[in-house]
Amino acid sequence: MFRFKTLAVALAAVLGAGIFTVPSSATTEIVVWADETRGPNIREALKAKTNWVQGYTVTVRAFANFDALKDAIDKATATTGPDIVVGANDWVPTLAKNGKLAPLTLTAAQRARFSPSQFYDLSYKRKLYGIPVDVNNVAMIYNTRLVTTAPKTFGEMVDYYKANKTSKSLKAGLCVAGGGMSWGAHSVASALGADAYFFNSNGTINTGRVFNPTTFGNNVKTYLLDGNKSNGFFPATDAGCKDNFLAGTVPFAVIGNWEWTDYTAKGFTMNLMPVPGVNATSPGKAFGSVSGAMLTSFAKTRGLEAAAKSLLVNFFGSTEGQVAYQKIEKRPPAEKGAANDASVAAGQKGFGAAAAAASVPQVGAVLNGPSGKSYWDSLPAYWTAVLVDGKDATVEARKLAAIYRANLALAKGDL
Repeated sequence: MFRFKTLAVALAAVLGAGIFTVPSSATTEIVVWADETRGPNIREALKAKTNWVQGYTVTVRAFANFDALKDAIDKATATTGPDIVVGANDWVPTLAKNGKLAPLTLTAAQRARFSPSQFYDLSYKRKLYGIPVDVNNVAMIYNTRLVTTAPKTFGEMVDYYKANKTSKSLKAGLCVAGGGMSWGAHSVASALGADAYFFNSNGTINTGRVFNPTTFGNNVKTYLLDGNKSNGFFPATDAGCKDNFLAGTVPFAVIGNWEWTDYTAKGFTMNLMPVPGVNATSPGKAFGSVSGAMLTSFAKTRGLEAAAKSLLVNFFGSTEGQVAYQKIEKRPPAEKGAANDASVAAGQKGFGAAAAAASVPQVGAVLNGPSGKSYWDSLPAYWTAVLVDGKDATVEARKLAAIYRANLALAKGDL
């Protein structure tokens, strides 16, 4: 009884003074989930300014790796999940279908801070589910100690490799150091004629068109094979690529925008560029996707939807917030003001320029096909079949095109 009387007196004093306070039992903690690098870096950026959302604290949970984060959000519930998850754009279709993401509406001014294709990456059935945080892409660099000028065509690179393979003890000509043999290697496949999909003039995916398997197969035979065997220019695996490039035994490498400081630390120039195409006017397109800070449906359940939206716009979606974060994370900022900020390093800007020159949005609804038949499974399988097992490049290209066509058909309802 004494406690109730004390509470009543305190409450009367507060109301009499005209002061409104948030009850101590109310949730004022916005929870953000991220991976092992973004998590600590977001946390560090938030330390410099604590009032991104007045009256609320932000707790950032970092998971052991990207896969662990994905597994956690897949299993999350309203009682265990975060208010915001920072992850890959191709998570959006599945998480939106499963009701774990909540749509986000931005003003025209807020949308103008980003390019339309970045919103495409984070949308499902024409609803937006997050804020673009950083450009997630790869680009090609060349070793200026071996090659003095930027190659204009794919053939130029192959000719250099063949002419210098023995004298310079080259282990490969072009290899994938960042992103793996599906995501990272898309620009190589595209340079030779095998894009994952094509867009209509209105910005929608052309679900009735796939690459020409004969053209792609013939290009692979011309540039990557000696008879029915690999000529050594392009390995079917990314194993050893980074070490070999840094050691000077590979002249050209596709690297990820999360690792560029590893190369500058060794004295390499960030002469970032798209992989040259068979024709000088048609470079290979890398996936120029974005990672996003996505609003979850759990935020509303916890009474934090408005606060979480404020953090998304004020921190993740602002020039100030992205500059503060990317100063630590060192990826290319997605927000236009941050991308052009003087504090952004040349390496970050170089990746942004490469993405602007030749990139394609990463559309999970098309790429995430059935197990064993997805884009992620089928492109690496092609490299192995042709470059390791010696199978016919055109025959295998027809199989690859058939898989792409089937996945486009499956994705029609989700685009």
